[in-house]
Amino acid sequence: MVVGCATLLVCIGTTLPAAQGEGSVHARSELAPVVEVEEDVYTYEPADNGADPLWCRSCTCLVRIGERLFASGLETLSGAKPLNNVRWLLFEHTADDWHLQRVAEEDRTREPCPLVGFPGGPLFLSANPTLVEDPQHEGGGPARPEILSFDPTDIGAPYQVILPRWDGEPSFTEHSYRSFTCDPSRREIILFQNVGYTHSEWALRTGDGEWLTGKLVWPEREHTEIAPYDSTRARCNYATVVLTDRAVHFCGAAAYNRWDRVRTMERAGREWGPRWRRLMYTWTPDIGSAEFSEWIEISNTFEDGGWLFPGDLWVDEDGGAHIFWSEHAINERLRDSFFPDIKRRWALKYAVVRDGEITHRETLTEGGEGLSDLVTPSIGNPRLQVTPDRRLFICYYVRGRDESGEQVSENRVMEILPDAGTSEPVTLPLQHPLTDFFTATPRGGSPPSRTLEMLGYRAGARQTVSYARVRLY
Repeated sequence: MVVGCATLLVCIGTTLPAAQGEGSVHARSELAPVVEVEEDVYTYEPADNGADPLWCRSCTCLVRIGERLFASGLETLSGAKPLNNVRWLLFEHTADDWHLQRVAEEDRTREPCPLVGFPGGPLFLSANPTLVEDPQHEGGGPARPEILSFDPTDIGAPYQVILPRWDGEPSFTEHSYRSFTCDPSRREIILFQNVGYTHSEWALRTGDGEWLTGKLVWPEREHTEIAPYDSTRARCNYATVVLTDRAVHFCGAAAYNRWDRVRTMERAGREWGPRWRRLMYTWTPDIGSAEFSEWIEISNTFEDGGWLFPGDLWVDEDGGAHIFWSEHAINERLRDSFFPDIKRRWALKYAVVRDGEITHRETLTEGGEGLSDLVTPSIGNPRLQVTPDRRLFICYYVRGRDESGEQVSENRVMEILPDAGTSEPVTLPLQHPLTDFFTATPRGGSPPSRTLEMLGYRAGARQTVSYARVRLY
């Protein structure tokens, strides 16, 4: 099996609440990453439908349940036309390798299907099959959200199809922009799925199998002169979501064609690169009884014409939301042709929100013109790793040239310390770095671990989805 490309991982640490039965916080061991596994999981053909196997970046397609490890993937169907021309795959990692265990037998869809799981099971897969029966139909159409429940101890056994209960009859389509997460302690799962440009429907399944449902209305556009659509609301897509004891934290990116120095469509829109220019956050202390808060802008890129993207989200024992995201440079051709004074830079950033107020803001790493040649180009950056001894790390990929001029392509690890400082980044000694990746995250039900598990693209092999396992210390 071909070994996947190495990824640059940075881990940032902060004190976590003590796990049940644990004593005081242990003395911190030095980071000393050891690579245990690098493997390819599967290859795929591009579907040319606007999505790829990592398109559900706000979620994860990698979940650990005890000694068992699962990954979902996509297969492009040669006999179907876009947009609904892929089907889900489900893999299990055994002692020797990855094995394809299940395949969607009839349903077609557009987007990857994220996973969550509970200790001991079940394993849940979020599907969004099209209701358009003709595989030769070009374009989208209505879709039906489903949650498939598998027994992880017998993944080949018949699975249960769970249909969420919704508030009314929402018009779901193949563009779901969904977020899927869980609270293992209460054995609850929640699904957010977009409806048009107005809101996201949400459905929470309780541990008793009952449903709570509602709507999350998008924020009003505060600058109508830079709105990309006629809609008065700004969708918050690719949202990272945390569910803990019925509290829900939600952070997503909103698209704007125009920005401070571009007021007409002549120099705006998709032709000039990604348009996600605002990072927005909202929360509720109890989704069953309390409304979501007013939207809070965490960051924007209106000043320099760049773009941003959600990375990861963690909520501490006091309810503080630790938000991580990436900011990317303005389109090179647009800058060179019209705005030569703007410096093209890339950054990873971090903020903490408590009780509706931003209490901490920090740039973790930044590169580009006027700084260094090392940049963080991937929209999958950064990812978090939570450990059993209550430490928090952040993982990311970097590329470019170091101070000596040597080519760099690697994953690094950095720790967020209890005083909100950070450790020095440590390179993961992967043979083949992962440029864009999921992790086995607690947001998906995987347990805290000193071992980082990653699923993503190897550098130089984007049509291959690979896996890496690294013991951090």
